[in-house]
Amino acid sequence: MSIANLTRAETAARSSAVTVRSYRVELDVTGAPDSTEAGFLTTTTVEFDSSAPESWLDFIGLEIRSVIVNGQFVDVEYDGTRITLHGLRRSNTVVVSAVGEYSRSGEGLHRFHDPVDGQTYLYTQYEPADARRVFACFEQPDMKAPFTFAVTAPSGWDVTSNRSAAIVEDDGDGQTVEFSPTLPISTYITSVVAGPYHRVGSDWRHGDLEVPLGILCRASLAKYLDDDTIFEVTKQGLDFFAEHFDYPYPWGKYDQVFVPEYNLGAMENPGCVTFTEAYVFRGAATAAQYEARANTILHEMAHMWFGDLVTMVWWDDLWLKESFADYMGTLASAEATEWSDAWVAFANRRKAWAYSQDQLPTTHPIVADIVDLEAAKLNFDGITYAKGASVLKQLVTYTGRDAFFEGVRRYFRDHAFGNTTLADLLAELSAGSGRDLGSWAGAWLQTTGVSTLTLEHGADGHEIVQTDPRPHRLAVGLYDFDDTGDLMLRERVELDVDAERTPVSLPDAALRLLNDGDLTYAKARLDAQSLDTVERSLSRVVDPLARGLIWSALWNATRDGELAPARYLSMAKEFVSAETNTALLTTVLTNASFAIGHYLPLAERVSWRSAWLETSWIVMGESDPGSGAQLAWARAVAAAAVFDDGRATDIREILTGDRPAPDGLALDPDLRWALWTALSATGHADPSDLDVELTRDDTASGRTAQLRALAARPDAEVKARAWTSALEDTALSNDHLDAVIGGFRAGERRDLIASYDDAYFAAIRDVWAQRSIELARRVVLGLFPASESLDPVDAWLDANSDAPGALRRLVIEQRDHLRRDLRVRSA
Repeated sequence: MSIANLTRAETAARSSAVTVRSYRVELDVTGAPDSTEAGFLTTTTVEFDSSAPESWLDFIGLEIRSVIVNGQFVDVEYDGTRITLHGLRRSNTVVVSAVGEYSRSGEGLHRFHDPVDGQTYLYTQYEPADARRVFACFEQPDMKAPFTFAVTAPSGWDVTSNRSAAIVEDDGDGQTVEFSPTLPISTYITSVVAGPYHRVGSDWRHGDLEVPLGILCRASLAKYLDDDTIFEVTKQGLDFFAEHFDYPYPWGKYDQVFVPEYNLGAMENPGCVTFTEAYVFRGAATAAQYEARANTILHEMAHMWFGDLVTMVWWDDLWLKESFADYMGTLASAEATEWSDAWVAFANRRKAWAYSQDQLPTTHPIVADIVDLEAAKLNFDGITYAKGASVLKQLVTYTGRDAFFEGVRRYFRDHAFGNTTLADLLAELSAGSGRDLGSWAGAWLQTTGVSTLTLEHGADGHEIVQTDPRPHRLAVGLYDFDDTGDLMLRERVELDVDAERTPVSLPDAALRLLNDGDLTYAKARLDAQSLDTVERSLSRVVDPLARGLIWSALWNATRDGELAPARYLSMAKEFVSAETNTALLTTVLTNASFAIGHYLPLAERVSWRSAWLETSWIVMGESDPGSGAQLAWARAVAAAAVFDDGRATDIREILTGDRPAPDGLALDPDLRWALWTALSATGHADPSDLDVELTRDDTASGRTAQLRALAARPDAEVKARAWTSALEDTALSNDHLDAVIGGFRAGERRDLIASYDDAYFAAIRDVWAQRSIELARRVVLGLFPASESLDPVDAWLDANSDAPGALRRLVIEQRDHLRRDLRVRSA
């Protein structure tokens, strides 16, 4: 086990002996603008009670300068991750002075130098256990306490934390900002953001409650920040949750900060939510992108109650916050914002993530068995988020919405600022609904796998056949053509399905759609007649949620080898150009590209890649000028052109200005880089072209994109340098590491990169031991060989039975993805 790991057993023993009363954390980041300064000063004063004479504080940094226990300097006992404390009393005060290390991996205190204006930006990211990279602490979620932060930073910087500033001292060279104490919170949701951020303010009122709102981003991105739209969604969400939760927003203020080189979509730090800068759109964006951003804003807002106010005891119950936030974010999007079709994207995108994860050999129950932090890190997955949210949607149907929300309100009132487990939640929901939810929890929260529902027709009528039986409340939608040729819902039959075979009386219909309305979590198949109808008339299905469920059914059948990939691609080619829901459009475009590269036999791949590029090119040109559909198809062109150079001359002429782009298409920096990367990957762009493009977009995003495009060139020496850089260059930031790996893999040129397969398996244990789990995970996943054989993977697994469990899990999952690819191709 890595010394940086923490186990559930040892943290449970620590929290049973130690009760934290308060933290004071002092940080000095005045040296941050100097890139030669590796570290920052950090001093923690923690007051706590203890029933044991010995414990430890967690810290990962450059140096421990001193430890004071109850007023006495003591010898420092530090192994690189833990500071051992001896001679503890009933009541204790410990002061740790140390030097933390600025991060380039997005873990801890991340430092970013903006190439546009030379400014430096800092932000923290801790989940699940990286607060210890910034200050000494008891790093586990059930040891909550109030935190007081005092940050010394350069004058002129905006310094933000979970609470409002209480004291600011500024001598013109530096400033010290002290914040009001927080309410009791866990270490992983504390936050500090510092730098010359651009800030926009507003406020939200609800009765007598007034909450200051802030939106922050780097100064060089300020011109792209659509703060009015973000504030609108924010206020709509706060209104929705105030009404439904009946518990006042508790955190005083609500800042939302868009930060560079972020590892996540967002993080729910109370009063100081951080988001990826990808949500600040530098150019045109589709409706699906705006919808996804709104959903993320509301997901994080739901965490202010689910996760921040009431927190899980340990990471086994991570779902107590993530499943609820996923469900509540989508519910609020659909009912409180303009994105009333939010459940369409959920059904087609989020649940696809869950279905894929739930079919892996490493799947786990929603309530997982998380023995240590490494396991916790990998459980921020489709099960914990999307499957959990899907199951909650089914639970709301099962208990009734009013009873569900009454249970939620009781949960907040009874456990505010505390920690809970599954049993605590079930008790409140049972009291609210009058139902015993034990059997429901056993069926849905404590099992693994996804059921597949099929409609069969026999001599005695229809039966719904279910694999891996579970109790479902679902609907069957019966669709027929109207006078205009559209497929409309004629009737919906609701029923309970809990056995392997459930009889159901259904009249004839052109299309019978299992799980109509997306009430339950299951893969639904189309019967032969319905598939025939869909294959002829999918675009005539008027309801977008129904279309989304049909596309989901087709994709799941393709992934499972029951629908030929070429048949799926033919339907995509025929119907997706008419898709009006951009979330569905972009999902199908992505799936089509994936199917070509992973599921088609090699002999069919080249012709389909050429055909798909041509389809994308034609539809891009025919789409409404300036529309989201045109932009989505332009991105599809860029993705397809990485593999096929049939339009390389046309693309190059558009980029150089020798021919006009399609009418209305905005060639924003991100699209231009995607097209240049395609040219580079097919040998139609050289470094001088990419240098010229960088002069147009010499930004952080531009430099990252150029790095990817340079590594994409189909040259053996280029690939060798990219491989060495990915494995050995520890100065690469998280984004730059992704760019190098992405360029190395661009075009899937097995003729150039297959020779590295053996080197991959020889290297990954050292990578895991030497890198942080975040960076190691990117290497292990990003460089996994897309070979035509499972033998090298199996040999590594056999020879490395003693490898860390989290590493083995990643390799096992990648093996299963490869196994699926090979099986579907052979089918």
